[in-house]
Amino acid sequence: MTKPSLPDLLHAAVTAVGGTERPGQVAMAEAVAEAVGGPAPEDSPQGEDGAKRGYAHLLVQAGTGTGKSLGYLVPALAHGERVVIATATLALQRQLVERDLPRTVDALHPLLRRRPEFAMLKGRSNYLCLHRLHEGAPQDEEDGLFDVFEQATPTSKLGKDLMRLRDWADETETGDRDALTPGVSDRAWGQVSVSSRECLGASKCAYGAECFAEAARERAKLADVVITNHALLAIDAIEGAPVLPQHEVLIIDEAHELVSRVTGVATGELTPGQVNRAVRRAAKLVNEKAADQLQTASETFERLMELALPGRLEEIPEDLGYCLMALRDAARTVISALGSTRDKSVQDEDAVRKQALASVENIHAVAERIANGSEYDVVWYERHDRFGASLRVAPLSVSGLLREKLFEDRSVVLTSATLKLGGDFNGVAASLGLAPEGTEGEDVPPWKGLDVGSPFEYGKQGILYVAKHLAQPGREGSRTDMLDELAELIEAAGGRTLGLFSSMRAAQAAAEELRGRLDVPILLQGEETLGELIRTFAEDARTCLFGTLSLWQGVDVPGPNCQLVVMDRVPFPRPDDPLMSARQKAVEEAGGNGFMAVAATHAALLMAQGAGRLVRATGDRGVVAVLDPRVERARYGSFLRKSMPQFWYTTDRNQVRRSLAAIDAAAEAAEAAEK
Repeated sequence: MTKPSLPDLLHAAVTAVGGTERPGQVAMAEAVAEAVGGPAPEDSPQGEDGAKRGYAHLLVQAGTGTGKSLGYLVPALAHGERVVIATATLALQRQLVERDLPRTVDALHPLLRRRPEFAMLKGRSNYLCLHRLHEGAPQDEEDGLFDVFEQATPTSKLGKDLMRLRDWADETETGDRDALTPGVSDRAWGQVSVSSRECLGASKCAYGAECFAEAARERAKLADVVITNHALLAIDAIEGAPVLPQHEVLIIDEAHELVSRVTGVATGELTPGQVNRAVRRAAKLVNEKAADQLQTASETFERLMELALPGRLEEIPEDLGYCLMALRDAARTVISALGSTRDKSVQDEDAVRKQALASVENIHAVAERIANGSEYDVVWYERHDRFGASLRVAPLSVSGLLREKLFEDRSVVLTSATLKLGGDFNGVAASLGLAPEGTEGEDVPPWKGLDVGSPFEYGKQGILYVAKHLAQPGREGSRTDMLDELAELIEAAGGRTLGLFSSMRAAQAAAEELRGRLDVPILLQGEETLGELIRTFAEDARTCLFGTLSLWQGVDVPGPNCQLVVMDRVPFPRPDDPLMSARQKAVEEAGGNGFMAVAATHAALLMAQGAGRLVRATGDRGVVAVLDPRVERARYGSFLRKSMPQFWYTTDRNQVRRSLAAIDAAAEAAEAAEK
């Protein structure tokens, strides 16, 4: 029997989801098939043995509306071997598992003559723990266990959440937190979940046979396609203990987020509160001498942290070094003691011991990492108004880690709407540990970059306006001219505005000022849940929504209710950001341009994502307004502009006001016609 062709498979899948094939989607599917070794187009390159030979790795930029999910799902399902797909956001995971995969599998089944299985796999703390639910959570201040279900007031928010969780546990098939709607607070979830370090293990747990996390792993072992997240992918790569099942192909969607997610997983933290909790958890389970040693080291650390000033520690101060070594040694002593001491007075001692061990092992690992010092790590103090001071350590770069752990022994496809910054893929590729495209060498993973474009006509659907007449934004102080400009643009647009700000302080100041000047509702991030804010914004054309980082990437509002996207300034990282400034300095010391490689690339990625909020459908029209003259005047301005969708570009403020007024009038006329 001849294998079905890729065009036939793609056509069946697109028809099943009610879509239409697009040239970019076809080009993407062909390139992915070539990379993973599935059904390939007839003209793909051949090796000496005549076999089709693809690229080892592929970076694909697929603009909004391309249908990129099917662009990689169809060749992945046709491949026949196990494929792991890692995404950054819950929304895309849900879309894949609840909508795209079921329909695609049904559509391809008659052609493939098999029904590929798929499964979701996340970190253990994402699943309800039946042991915690039924036996209670070990409590720091109490002997044994604390039944939070009995202690919580039934009418309190926590009490209601816990009662819902208990009821939900009887009906859920997966125990996955994200399947619980509406959700519960982190505090409530923390009472019924465990980290991988706190888990007793299926063989030792009375509920091991029914464990939701273990069941998810078993389903993943049997599945042809495993959907996971960037964080679990990072844990799988960094910690060396395989979490994901063996696979030949890895597809990373929303790949522009990967470096920050991997950095997050590879970041360690020590706080006085965290160390104190570890002391309390271990105190009942070890001998007095071991407990006192850790208590003394904890008190010394707490005194040091009271004096800590925010900022990078290029060298570890002597007193901090001694303190960290004392913490490390005391933690090691406690870990040894925890293995030999038993206390029959402690209820469910195995669970209490496992939680204590997890806390102390983390203290030991982070203290040892910082005390040992590494030229590849960045260490800094951070101070938070609410949580106090913390000591943090993160890798200077994750590119070497990714090159070593990600791109060996499998084909990797990375895709996003924003991978091509400043006109090429090399900036993003470098952050992933890849050499410039076309570089050859024994230890150089070969890759290809492909931009499949977008079905949208950006030059006709949108305008990129840079307010070059404004004063350059400074680090501090109000920007009166910017607020005046913003007010005039919103008035011309009749509301319909998504305001993207580089800081929460700037968003709050703009909302406060414009609420007093404009007769349109202005929603502000933080005043309601993000989902509720976006829903309200999408329902009322006159409404504006102001916010910061998560809005730059997380808003999908097609249609006339989002016709003006405003960026208050170029979103460079803060000059005092210890990790970003250290990375910039390292590039400069190696002879590169640190500003362009780190700060400008960071800003370009965010601006590309932010500008992508404007055109979400073929009928969308509008303006992206950047209220920072540096995008026009500075040398790096062209790099930033090339990174955004190629809208029609202008600096003419009057032209933009006329265009916004015309777009608003057309939207009003369309709304009136519908009534």
